[in-house]
Amino acid sequence: MRKFRPIVTSLDEVIITREGDTAVIQYKDPAYATTHFQIGPQVVEMTDQEIVDLYNDSLRAQAQLAAEYKHVVVEIPLGQPQIEYHADSDQWTARGDVLRCLIDDAAEGEREPVIIVDDKELTWREFGRLVCTYAGWGMRIEFVADDKTHRRPKLEVRQPTK
Repeated sequence: MRKFRPIVTSLDEVIITREGDTAVIQYKDPAYATTHFQIGPQVVEMTDQEIVDLYNDSLRAQAQLAAEYKHVVVEIPLGQPQIEYHADSDQWTARGDVLRCLIDDAAEGEREPVIIVDDKELTWREFGRLVCTYAGWGMRIEFVADDKTHRRPKLEVRQPTK
């Protein structure tokens, strides 16, 4: 099960250890993820309370940035490449925040999908690696008819009919 993101905490709620320039902040509640908090060489001279205070300050700053952030979804124009390949990581990544793609079957007898983006056939694994570059984000999938226009259909929020 996925652990909760770290939260502002107090010294009695965590165990702090040091690994080089990093403070390892482990919540006593196992439902929360452990954080490797990069501080620098001064970490060895800091008290646990100073580390918790600095950590909480960073969490508050992240929360403030998140509250001020206005997300605009970018869709690459038709005819322009939506994905790009990175040889160093041996994977595809999205150039924008929207992917127009088609779903196809793999070789006959295999029930593994092939995802076609920009006329490139991505295996289920390749597409999964591409999607993993957005780990921590949400995702919506709209299934649309293959009409090549890639226009968003009318959306209705309701229970499906039979």
